[in-house]
Amino acid sequence: MHLAISVDEAVAMIPDGASVMLSGFMGVGTPDGIVHALAESGKKDLTLISNDTARDTTGPGPLFAAKCVRKLICSHMGLNTIVQAQYASGELEVELVPQGSFVERIRAAGVGLGGILTPTGVGTRIAEGKKIINVQGRDYLLEEPLSADFALIAARTCDYAGNLAYMLTATNFNPIMALSGRTVICEPEEIVPVGMLSPDAIKTPGVLVDHVIKKAA
Repeated sequence: MHLAISVDEAVAMIPDGASVMLSGFMGVGTPDGIVHALAESGKKDLTLISNDTARDTTGPGPLFAAKCVRKLICSHMGLNTIVQAQYASGELEVELVPQGSFVERIRAAGVGLGGILTPTGVGTRIAEGKKIINVQGRDYLLEEPLSADFALIAARTCDYAGNLAYMLTATNFNPIMALSGRTVICEPEEIVPVGMLSPDAIKTPGVLVDHVIKKAA
């Protein structure tokens, strides 16, 4: 059984300078409660790994507004004006990763692979400084695994054993990030007794989840 913790206890676990994976696609499937609490905490110098930066006040947006992030690894940042301004000023370091490579690097870390081979980016700036491996006459980039100190994820439902079920497109990066965060913290919409979730509905087994955030009373 997993001990449910408060959002403040979850934030207290994350030190300045930590690497943090954050689930979601344009704010859908993002654990909003912990994002806002983390933004309000004054944490600094985080490395944020997120598919996108959503908009100024949605998804991971509050973390940039509070200047919590020093480095961003993402696939898209074009709709967040705060991120654009911080990048242009040199305040924020950004590593752009093609979305397919992004998710496969995370998966590689979660399943113990030494990296992935992809043709995406060969012959472009993406390939600068990376190893190129030729397989059957075709060049591929070796993209290294991508993991983090913490994975902050969201779920529709969690049972007392930490098993997680998601809702439609809000599933997005949640299951894959649950594989590769060294400490996985989930913010579910509801927590139910064991047996309430159909086995077929469980996409992330509780063995992968370290902490579950309980709703404030």
